[in-house]
Amino acid sequence: MDKIRSSEITPEHLFVSRRKFLAGMGIAAAGAVVLSSCKGIAETTPVSSPTSSAVATPADKLTPIEDVTGYNNFYEFSLSKTEVAAVSQGFKTSPWTVAVGGLVNKPQTFGIEDLVKKFPPEERVYRLRCVEAWSMVIPWLGFPLGKLLAEVEPLSSAKYVRFETLYDTTQMPGQGFLVLDWPYVEGLRLDEARHNLTIMSTGLYGKSLLPQNGAPLRLVVPWKYGFKSIKSIVKIDLVADMPRTSWALAAPSEYGFYANVNPGVSHPRWSQSSERRIGESSRLPTLLFNGYGEDVSSLYKDLDLRKSF
Repeated sequence: MDKIRSSEITPEHLFVSRRKFLAGMGIAAAGAVVLSSCKGIAETTPVSSPTSSAVATPADKLTPIEDVTGYNNFYEFSLSKTEVAAVSQGFKTSPWTVAVGGLVNKPQTFGIEDLVKKFPPEERVYRLRCVEAWSMVIPWLGFPLGKLLAEVEPLSSAKYVRFETLYDTTQMPGQGFLVLDWPYVEGLRLDEARHNLTIMSTGLYGKSLLPQNGAPLRLVVPWKYGFKSIKSIVKIDLVADMPRTSWALAAPSEYGFYANVNPGVSHPRWSQSSERRIGESSRLPTLLFNGYGEDVSSLYKDLDLRKSF
């Protein structure tokens, strides 16, 4: 079970109706349906402040850019990781606005250019740990989400942050299929969102994000499984109650709200004790909180880590 390949993994609720999805997309029945839950990425050596658990190790060499931009989970475009880049060509990221509101004093709508000017990108080298048990190491460009939230002044009643992806079936053909309840929605507790390791990314490898990587703006939460790091964001709301997120709604027994990387809690259909680093042949042991426990474990002192998925 620990030697599964990500290209062979299918969410159980999708596996049951797999032939229907493939027929609808015109894909040969022999093709594998793969999980698009990796909406995210993770960490190693930020150029800015985080503490010792963010220090790189020899195992944390950067994943080649060809893999980072050519192996992507983004169901809005395709169920195949290797086809997302081609299908997303021509995706329009300008003009682009992000509405930030909900339980705040100063709701605002930001143009993507305004965000980049207001919050100059920092480089953060983060590990990605996908729930499918594969991983990458990626040099992101971005800014702390906490800075953006401070601009809108959350009310004391705000406890969670809800994120929403663009819904546009003309540009995102995958949204025409009943894989998930579109648009894609994710969420964080407010304290998680304000944590210094949580960033809004606008680029990687020193360049602007490409469509397959979540252009023009995506969330990056390095200690959580990748599906938490939602892509192509158009809306952010501060809310009082835990958001009903896409994968947690689609398969609640497999994809929980917290989704903290935890080698001690297996996925119902495979172990999470190790991972396959993309571009490398050997497997690595998975670390609790993806190795960022020194920075984030205090957020969960009242949470049972045996049941926190």
